Amino acid sequence: MLIRNARIVTRDEVFTGVIRIEDGVIRDVERGTTSAREAEDWEGDYLLPGLIELHTDNLEKHLVPRPGVQWNTDAAFVIHDAQVAAAGITTVFDALAIGSRSNVGLRGRDMQMQCAASLARFSERKLLRAEHFLHLRCEIATADVVELFDSLCTHPLLRLASVMDHTPGQRQWHDREQWRRFQERNGKLTDEHVATALVELSVEQERYADAHRREIVARCNRLGIPVASHDDTLIEHIEQAKAEGIVLAEFPTTRIAAEAAREHGISTIMGAPNIVRGGSHSGNVSALELAKADLLDILSSDYVPSSLMTAVFDLVSKAGWTLPRAMATVSAEPARTAGLHDRGAIEAGLRADFVRVTMLDTLPVPRATYRAGARIV
Repeated sequence: MLIRNARIVTRDEVFTGVIRIEDGVIRDVERGTTSAREAEDWEGDYLLPGLIELHTDNLEKHLVPRPGVQWNTDAAFVIHDAQVAAAGITTVFDALAIGSRSNVGLRGRDMQMQCAASLARFSERKLLRAEHFLHLRCEIATADVVELFDSLCTHPLLRLASVMDHTPGQRQWHDREQWRRFQERNGKLTDEHVATALVELSVEQERYADAHRREIVARCNRLGIPVASHDDTLIEHIEQAKAEGIVLAEFPTTRIAAEAAREHGISTIMGAPNIVRGGSHSGNVSALELAKADLLDILSSDYVPSSLMTAVFDLVSKAGWTLPRAMATVSAEPARTAGLHDRGAIEAGLRADFVRVTMLDTLPVPRATYRAGARIV
């Protein structure tokens, strides 16, 4: 495959040039043009590295498309995969939340196991457009999280784990009233119901959280699986993560936590929707604020796959970043953090994962997505 007249974005610069792909690998990247008749003219559109997504809950929207409606797991994977590929994502870590307080519903044990099995089955038969890996989100303040981790730790696609504590009074929900407002987004709760829930969740947190965090981190270290901490709020949270060998701070909720992560050499990942919306939907620190302070390393689309590409160009227009630097947050940096050394940039010798993007005013529009040189959308 030979492409000319493409606005190529490399690690360091942007230029109009030619790229040659052979056997799924980028062979040459050159400035200028070519007279070869077989070259495909991209008419000045951007040629960007395929996006790498380390944490997305997008699958959950297709598993439960409406409250109380549970969809077929396999069918949900098909449309989730198509949606991420259409957004320019060529490598995606599907975030599967384990640690249940009920065996029913979206994050019940049965659903978790079905999702893991579907992912393995689809990947084994090469039926997915993007390349999918498994990210186990471990809710440490639950009774069964270690048992579930042990059931899934031999999954062939497991590449990342994170430790979370969503107990009211902890981390993201350190303000219990904010937690209550979030719980009441679909209807008011009685004071009695809230008080009972707070007591029950606090008891579980005290009983399980510290011990289960230690066990999950120890297991990951033995297996060589990178670990992320989730919703770090205090400097102490980052110091704990550093002592545990954690490599990634997912969605730090405060600037002081992000600053501490930078000081301790821990990469930060923030939500692309936070950039696009101009702030956090749950009242946490602005990702744009962190970007302007050079405290942002990686972006995640989290719950909106298309936000990843939009946020890249927002970093350029709103934070004053160069396009290569902004692209690194969704390509080179997540590839490095996840140990994917065969992709993440437009350069000779790397896998030919790339996206054709045109601009509609200030909105980037993905026109075609390629994985290992083959068009997938």
